[in-house]
Amino acid sequence: MSETARTWGLRLLALGIAVGIWFNASLQDRLVSSERLVEASVSYNRPRGFMIINPVPSVNVRLRGSKKAIRKLQPFTVDVTVELSRRQEGMATIELGPENVTAPDGLDVVSIEPPTIQVELEPEITQRLPVVAKLTGEPAAGATVQEPEIFPNQVLVSGPASMIAHAGHLSTSPISLDGRAITFEVTVSVASPNPLIQIVQPTQVNVKVPMTIHDEPKPQDSKTKPRKDKR
Repeated sequence: MSETARTWGLRLLALGIAVGIWFNASLQDRLVSSERLVEASVSYNRPRGFMIINPVPSVNVRLRGSKKAIRKLQPFTVDVTVELSRRQEGMATIELGPENVTAPDGLDVVSIEPPTIQVELEPEITQRLPVVAKLTGEPAAGATVQEPEIFPNQVLVSGPASMIAHAGHLSTSPISLDGRAITFEVTVSVASPNPLIQIVQPTQVNVKVPMTIHDEPKPQDSKTKPRKDKR
């Protein structure tokens, strides 16, 4: 056999080995399974007119698939969806299964941790709540603060019934009294006591803070005696 033929034979042999290794690795990627644990966000489909108190934000989902599919898996492509109905008003225990999980094709759900979650479903109401002015700081010396006047003195809010009942009233954003001595007016925002309580309208109120200042009495000179009338 000539040297040229031998060289080409070795090249073809090396090529065949490389192709065989690639094919074997590709076959293993498709046939050999692997697992991965990902943190998946939980979304809730709640009935109209209801709100979820302290929802569980995420759970861990273990998935199984080919090595290639597991290697390409992005956690944000895995979601858990919970369907709720009016019958579950109050505290309910929800069992999670593969039917709750949305994941890329080719992946199977092995387990969900935790397998159950607690969900509190409560009616959503709309109601007016009184507004109280939140005063901070110290006025000027000798100044006295009177009861603030708020307009409007009530605002419309929406949220879970129990939270609105517990709140009782809303506060304005802080109003500073530092150095003030005369009546003043400000427009301030209304603050929500809880993220689940939404300010519907108005979101701002006008606050008038009446103030009076008293002159300090001048000290009487001890050497000065009061005059007596002569009759």
